[in-house]
Amino acid sequence: MIDFTNLEQYRENNRIEAKRALGGLPQSIWETYSAFANTLGGIILLGVEEDKDGSLYPINLPDPGRLVRDFWEQVNDTRRTNVNILSAGHVQIREADGKRIVAITVPRAQRSDRPVYIGTDPMTGTYRRNGEGDYRCTTAAIEGMLRDASVQTSDMKILDHMELDLLDGRTIRSYRRRMEEIRPGHAWQGLDTSAFLCRLGAAGRGADGRIHPTVAGLLAFGREPAIREVFPHYLLRYQEWGENHSLPFVQILSSSGDWSGNLYDFYTRVGRKLTRHIPLPAAAGSDGVRDRIEAALREALGNCLINADYYGKQGISIARYKDALILSNPGDFRVEIEEAKSGGVSDPRGAALLRIFNLVRASSGIGSGVPHIFSAWQVSGWEAPILRESFNPPRTTLTLPFTVSAPGKDNRSLPRTDGGRETVLTTLAQKASVIDYLTRHAEAGPEDLSRLLHLSDAAADQRQLQGLLDELAAAGILSVSGDGPDLSCRLKT
Repeated sequence: MIDFTNLEQYRENNRIEAKRALGGLPQSIWETYSAFANTLGGIILLGVEEDKDGSLYPINLPDPGRLVRDFWEQVNDTRRTNVNILSAGHVQIREADGKRIVAITVPRAQRSDRPVYIGTDPMTGTYRRNGEGDYRCTTAAIEGMLRDASVQTSDMKILDHMELDLLDGRTIRSYRRRMEEIRPGHAWQGLDTSAFLCRLGAAGRGADGRIHPTVAGLLAFGREPAIREVFPHYLLRYQEWGENHSLPFVQILSSSGDWSGNLYDFYTRVGRKLTRHIPLPAAAGSDGVRDRIEAALREALGNCLINADYYGKQGISIARYKDALILSNPGDFRVEIEEAKSGGVSDPRGAALLRIFNLVRASSGIGSGVPHIFSAWQVSGWEAPILRESFNPPRTTLTLPFTVSAPGKDNRSLPRTDGGRETVLTTLAQKASVIDYLTRHAEAGPEDLSRLLHLSDAAADQRQLQGLLDELAAAGILSVSGDGPDLSCRLKT
């Protein structure tokens, strides 16, 4: 992550923390250890100090070996921190400018290890990291991590206080018809409703010996008022926006009262709209490409619903614009995003929901869904999808562009604006790209960012770049100095 021969180029940011440590191992190191482990990982530098201009410079540690020994002793002490997620290679004595420092690389913790907290109480000792530094997590965020750490996903829970009649019969019949079409002659088709739901994982026998809905069954087939009894913040929202983005001209809300409001009905309603008018580029108009795009859209929608944390706030939001489809759900990603893009890694938040949706081919569930989405967009000639997560509150967002990739351009890059008009897609994507770039690089100038965002030297493109940086600076994410060719920006601590 860091070039130790040019340490002065770096600043503290969301993945770099510097500490002098001349008086021994600083106590604040444990807040940063917890924060990095619960967010995206990062590197802690001991024997490094900030200059007045914010640049980093090394201070020769008198005994770095002792710091390393003290660190290992304390990180393995369960009174200090609940879990050690490091291996030997994560803690090293390095040399920078002829001075010895200690570099501690903290990876992102596995789902089963989160929350990583200091002390003995996760409710007071759990931290995460943002552009402003380490912050103590809210109770809701900690409870979300604890739910996700469970081997048995929370949607498998049997709701003993609810009866099967709270599920929507029309939805269940629709689901069974769809399953019969896809899997004709399936052994479950002859079962009565309660037996079918039990086999499906949508119901189970409670402590009283009677059949009750599971959390997955309630979400997939329940009526919206009953769902909100368990999930007070439950909301499903689909919107289609016109050119001016002032008001949506199509809207589907789970709270509207004119339909069931459950996940399966939402999936079927929204799925039809997503695949009805696909603006395929002329160069990719074959039926094979269209089929792949339709399958990718259904996969993206299914993944959004299956992997949401319905205890979280703000609900599911799916917005379709002329140039992009943006799907957003509460809850962070349960595996590394790069691993998800590579495929073969599946860790759904709703394993029982996955089973329900998989039987009607709404989600692959084998770790191949995300790669299939990216692959479909690549063969279409569109700009590459953008998959991002945020943490305060935890949220995952997938942006699927409908803008054509420039000839010869790496399709993993970002879209340009359309005729100088800044779109919703490019605003979100470009901001995300700038933040990612500055996470990996100490600073960036206008040439670096123009090349990153595929902007020209034209005045309109440079005004757009300046406006983007102004917004990020106003949000407290970047610090920007200078102007014109001398402009320089860094992630703000």
